[in-house]
Amino acid sequence: MEVRTIEACCSPLLAGPLDDEAATELAAAFKVLADPVRLRLLSLIAAAPEGSACSCDLEEPVGKSQPTVSHHLTVLADAGLITKEKVGRWVYCSVVPGRLAVLKDALGG
Repeated sequence: MEVRTIEACCSPLLAGPLDDEAATELAAAFKVLADPVRLRLLSLIAAAPEGSACSCDLEEPVGKSQPTVSHHLTVLADAGLITKEKVGRWVYCSVVPGRLAVLKDALGG
């Protein structure tokens, strides 16, 4: 799956018809979130007490192996929805609120 960084996209979806380019861009952004594991990971990271979650603590809640969790975190990071910071041998993830706001704004909310 090709993942593009989610940037400011287009006028709100309900404000008028989207052109082909805007529809393609918005669909690609929502495709990143169209996976239940990625949605769970994003919600777990957002709900982390310090605003940051160690990837090692995300495997058990989603019931997936480390390589699978790592793959999904990379997709979220490539889309700009989270940041990943390596600290020693651990990777800490944080949500990027501005990127989620882009998607919310596109839905007119």
